[in-house]
Amino acid sequence: MTNILSDLLASRDWLLADGATGTTLFNMGLQSGDAPEFWNFEHRDRITALYQGAVDAGSDLFLTNTFGGNASRLKLHGGEGKVHEINKVAAEIAREVVDKSGRTVVVAGSVGPTGDIMVPMGSLTHESAVEMFHEQAEGLKAGGADVLWCETISAPEEYKAAAEAFALADMPWCGTMSFDTAGRTMMGLTSADMVKMVGKLPNPPLAFGANCGVGASDLLRTVLGFQAAGPDVPMIAKGNAGIPKYVDGHIHYDGTPDLMADYACLARDSGATIIGGCCGTTPDHLRAMRNALETRPKGALPTLEAIAEALGGFSSASDGTDGAGPTRAPRRGRRRS
Repeated sequence: MTNILSDLLASRDWLLADGATGTTLFNMGLQSGDAPEFWNFEHRDRITALYQGAVDAGSDLFLTNTFGGNASRLKLHGGEGKVHEINKVAAEIAREVVDKSGRTVVVAGSVGPTGDIMVPMGSLTHESAVEMFHEQAEGLKAGGADVLWCETISAPEEYKAAAEAFALADMPWCGTMSFDTAGRTMMGLTSADMVKMVGKLPNPPLAFGANCGVGASDLLRTVLGFQAAGPDVPMIAKGNAGIPKYVDGHIHYDGTPDLMADYACLARDSGATIIGGCCGTTPDHLRAMRNALETRPKGALPTLEAIAEALGGFSSASDGTDGAGPTRAPRRGRRRS
């Protein structure tokens, strides 16, 4: 069964995804502690502008404003009874933007983690996770999302629950995890482990990969780990725009558009097919990334030294795939701010 994303993946060498939802919304006035998903109703014009910014910058794919749109996360704001409506409206706004764009752009329904810890360490059961993800998926499907996009997952059990839920919704999907703990996810999964897990899923994703985490260097090391494990499906790279710093009461990411342009080409050379940005990535970054991908020829598989020289050093000495423990390493190489 084909769909818009699988068709694009079959015909293109790379696709540009979007940038940071949270960063953009905070720049528009969202306050810390607020639920951004409520803006789908309260500030429809700003969510339209969020999506339009990615499309105008050249993204072939963008995510809906539904990262925390599951019952567990929305319960913190009294919105657990509005899951379907919140997700449906977010996808409908996205659909309107794409239908007016005059080109092929994929609406990807963002599905973030539940925020709960799965058994036996926590109280979230597999059945409950599937139910929550399924409820969100049906809302996104009703609103017109082309694919579902599970992101920033740390636990393999939660990733598997999302895959099962998306099968129940009969929707194609992609899924990324966040490798932010010395090359591993918070729950200890390495890049090689993820490739094995994805390869065994009864309902495999159209593409898989990594998002967020530490910095762009660490994320590309993870992508190289994916590549070395020989995955059967396309890879996704959505790295942060540099390293976060606290400046004048706000979190600021120091990655320039030029740095993210270098990152985009290194991601492509590392084997990623869907390339975008995460925290700190603005439309200005995306425009630079698109221009670089269109104008710079594909290079050889980059070395870790080349990545560190271009983007800055790694946050740990190992990514875990060599069996080494989570030791820290001094940053090396340069980082442009």
